[in-house]
Amino acid sequence: MSEETGGPAILVLEDGRVFRGRSFGATGETFGEIVFNTGMTGYQETLTDPSYHRQIVTMTAPHIGNTGVNDDDPESGRIWVAGYVVREPARITSNWRARRTLDEELRRQGVVGIALTGTRALTRHLRDRGAMRAAVSTVETDPEKLLARVLEAPRMAGADLAAEVSTDAAYEVLPPEGVPTRFHVAAVDLGIKAMTPQRLAERGCRVTVLPSAATAEDILALDPDGVFFSNGPGDPATADGPVDAMRGVLDAGKPLFGICFGNQILGRSLGLGTYKLPFGHRGVNQPVIDTRTRKVAITSQNHGFAVDAPLDTPFDTPYGRAEVSHIGLNDQVVEGLRLLDRPVFSVQFHPEAAAGPHDAAELFDEFVTLMSDAQPAPAAK
Repeated sequence: MSEETGGPAILVLEDGRVFRGRSFGATGETFGEIVFNTGMTGYQETLTDPSYHRQIVTMTAPHIGNTGVNDDDPESGRIWVAGYVVREPARITSNWRARRTLDEELRRQGVVGIALTGTRALTRHLRDRGAMRAAVSTVETDPEKLLARVLEAPRMAGADLAAEVSTDAAYEVLPPEGVPTRFHVAAVDLGIKAMTPQRLAERGCRVTVLPSAATAEDILALDPDGVFFSNGPGDPATADGPVDAMRGVLDAGKPLFGICFGNQILGRSLGLGTYKLPFGHRGVNQPVIDTRTRKVAITSQNHGFAVDAPLDTPFDTPYGRAEVSHIGLNDQVVEGLRLLDRPVFSVQFHPEAAAGPHDAAELFDEFVTLMSDAQPAPAAK
């Protein structure tokens, strides 16, 4: 264990399972849905991903914190995870970009964590029983008392969280110096990661990021060349506002691209259902297959809900025929949707993938191509 690891701490799960360890990060207690992430790298991006809002994240990699914390890699302005579970915190920080240790950053932002040797047993338990409510505490020593409070905590199913993590006001991300501006993209922030508008900007897009409450009228008033719906936390079944906004964009015929929560919003907009996965997909090693090309990509994912759609045949929607574009190879979950008669597609995974992998980065190029194809041809001289 790290020399910085503190006093006793306990982790109590909704089903009564108790794990004991040492405090890591801030002292106190925290509640949320406990999940696990299988990535061996990218812990700073995970911590700052708004999609993890109200979740206690267990890292399956045994050593966390080796590269410390820098000021370049965060995906947002703060840590969003509700709590953090690791096996063995790094004894030292070793990276030239590091500005603080991970323990210092967790304490600075008030994030309660626990270091325990049983992360493998915890992960196996969650795979068997599913993600569930939990608490980490350094102040309550009685598991029964803590369990009673866990059972009073809200569930993730039915949670409407996008507005809690979205920007309060619109802002712009411009192409880097030397890259000409070719397109204007309106991006609806349902919990957007910083790398996503950056990937679009690298391809010559001026990106206007809008709050989650943006309506179709707000979006279309910008007259964008394309519209993007981001990742985010919570249950897509509650996201009626974004669904209405997306349907307005679909009616207008604008090129549209969605990622993660945006994929689920597209599913609902097409009349499909969504459901909660037993333990979700979280990590940077998730294989998916493109149903057209049969190409397999290793992808970064972070989601606990999925779209219910036919895997092996096109289907009718109010906006024309559609198909499942990608399928998860681990469990046959829908990993992407594509309209066959309109310039619209979405994926459940993260092609922007800060910390990698970058197998699916060309999806941003596909979106750019859709916007280019949608532009009117120049008038003949």
